[in-house]
Amino acid sequence: MPTALVTGVTGQDGAYLSQLLLAKGYRVIGLMRRSASSDVIGERLRWLGILKDVELVDGNLTDLSSLIRVLSVYKPDEVYNLAAQSFVAASWQQPLLTGNVTGLGAANVLEAVRLIKPDARFYQASSSEMYGLIQEPKQSETTPFYPRSPYAAAKLYAHWMTVNYRESFGMHASSGILFNHESPLRGIEFVTRKVTDGVARIKLGLATELPLGNLNATRDWGHARDYVQAMHLMLQQKVPDDYVIATGRTTSIRDLCIIAFSHVGLNWEEHVTTRADLIRPAEVDVLLGDSTKAQTTLGWKPETTLEMMVAEMVEADLARHRTRMAS
Repeated sequence: MPTALVTGVTGQDGAYLSQLLLAKGYRVIGLMRRSASSDVIGERLRWLGILKDVELVDGNLTDLSSLIRVLSVYKPDEVYNLAAQSFVAASWQQPLLTGNVTGLGAANVLEAVRLIKPDARFYQASSSEMYGLIQEPKQSETTPFYPRSPYAAAKLYAHWMTVNYRESFGMHASSGILFNHESPLRGIEFVTRKVTDGVARIKLGLATELPLGNLNATRDWGHARDYVQAMHLMLQQKVPDDYVIATGRTTSIRDLCIIAFSHVGLNWEEHVTTRADLIRPAEVDVLLGDSTKAQTTLGWKPETTLEMMVAEMVEADLARHRTRMAS
């Protein structure tokens, strides 16, 4: 039975990846940051019905000693670093924390792996936000980066440290440059979930409007369930490398609203409002990924359309609110 260590195990990607690995017969060790909200921190794992199957252990990306301890005890075959301060908007309010966790935290994991289990295969969750002010209409592995937020800058440091450890120490270290990926497990602060939750609340009479920021920003949105399959595939390759994971389709937040409101028979224009305070200090206007390399080398391709994903998210939020209303 192979063993996988997953940081960020209680997040959206960590939950779906754990579900995938468990189905493949892995022992999954989940690194969990100690929190005052520990009673609800495993909610995503519980949603997928796997909370009892994942072995949760205390640890923190900012504490190298805890990473060394966990690696020494469990000696994983694969390490997936998904943990981060991952909300872009918050990174302007907490730039140093974001740098410490998202950037230096990844370096801590790499160093711990190098010291304790150098033959383990390592995955780094890189981000399309690193492209920022895009230098090419469609972004691939060779497109220059231009980060436009503290979050993106921290992710870029983590990305290049992964390359550095691969080239310096011969580690099997790969990065997935994942474009936006969503699901019913997405945090409420992210725009896709903000939209689907807002649609559900308006449909059920719990709200009348949905305030948003820049409706013209466009993203390449896929489903997290599809994207974690690519993470696993990267670590099964003989040679480590970096891969863009994307759908190749870009959609505006306005069109996202149209899809979501239409799913429940509502006119988005009657409910969506825009607020200046919800617009980023430095906006990333367009992201569109070219995943040709991943499709060719890994045999990966997205299976869930944007419309299917939005419908799933809206239905999940409707179910959540109906449960709360009934209790």
